[in-house]
Amino acid sequence: MIKNIIVLFIFTFVNTFYAQKIEKSKNELNSEKEDTRPPLPTTPESEYPSTPSKESKNHFGIGGFFVELGFYITLYTTIGDYRTENHLYNPLTPYPFFNGKSGNFEKINDTSILKKQLRFDIENHFLYSNSASFGSHLKGKFRPFQYLYIQTDYRELFERNNFTTSNSNLSLFQFNLGYDRIRFEKFNLGWTLGATYIANNVNKAGFSYGLNTDVFASKKLSFTSAMIWSKINGKPVNTFEIRGKYHQKNYFYSIGYENLRIASPSYNFVTFGAGIYF
Repeated sequence: MIKNIIVLFIFTFVNTFYAQKIEKSKNELNSEKEDTRPPLPTTPESEYPSTPSKESKNHFGIGGFFVELGFYITLYTTIGDYRTENHLYNPLTPYPFFNGKSGNFEKINDTSILKKQLRFDIENHFLYSNSASFGSHLKGKFRPFQYLYIQTDYRELFERNNFTTSNSNLSLFQFNLGYDRIRFEKFNLGWTLGATYIANNVNKAGFSYGLNTDVFASKKLSFTSAMIWSKINGKPVNTFEIRGKYHQKNYFYSIGYENLRIASPSYNFVTFGAGIYF
């Protein structure tokens, strides 16, 4: 009798816990944002700013130098130097391994065959945590040339409470402009900037930024990972994904892992999917 009660308690607790995750994320994202800013300092009316001294002007000059230095370092880190980095001119391939060796970019040499500089990448993945927590992830990339691309991610999460037969869902959208800072034949690394939006009675958006990379390990096999950080109503909305891909002509099959942080709850999924290049 006691054993049956314990089993029933565990079953009820587990199902209730998973069913509350999505609702907890929604409630936290809809809660009022706390103002954590310190109070502004007050200046007595009798005090007025004095004329900058010679020493202050020297500090401004030094500060200006470091600002300019920081600007050039940031520009080189994020964009690169097109005068000295030949890999930045590597053309976009029609699809990975189209020639048996190149990934997203083809190394320019005497045997290179330049293909069309326009590509659509579409992939969809099934997300599975357990019988009560699952979802899907649809991703699309529009690459008009090798320099920039537009990426959209749409995740739909579902949770089912087998004890109460209730269901919850959450729609997560990410819209980003992407740039590959490194464009080698077997490896590319870049960043994204954009926005994250959550629907389902949350209806709020936030600025996002991220990093992503692709490694083309051997013929037909590649690995990819991506991280995007954002905040909505002061709460973190972060995504991380890593997966392996097996390529066949202009399509692939994949298996991987995704972690989502939506407010305080964390979601972990095994992923199975496929994609195609146009």
